[in-house]
Amino acid sequence: METLLFVALLYIVLGVLVKYGKFYNLIAGYNTMPETQKKRYDIDGIASVFRNAMFGMALIIVLGYLLGLWLDNSQMTLYALFIASAIGIPYLLVRSNAARYRKTEDDN
Repeated sequence: METLLFVALLYIVLGVLVKYGKFYNLIAGYNTMPETQKKRYDIDGIASVFRNAMFGMALIIVLGYLLGLWLDNSQMTLYALFIASAIGIPYLLVRSNAARYRKTEDDN
């Protein structure tokens, strides 16, 4: 189950790369948009949402791992991965597509 700790670390690295390394091409659909359409989005805000979701998912996985060690239940980490995915992915999709990250003509 230590493999899932690697997944948690990978989520943290991806969050850091997108937010601070400006690896926006890791955000689905953004890299295929024409420049005119990219200007309509607050990519820094979306990157913050992405970072927060990745960090949150990693935290849930690590807490599940620690809880599994404490309870001597090796399946707990796997449950934590499913819970992290079930919460994190919808959160990421809903929040990043929110109207607050779309710029109006006045913002340009």
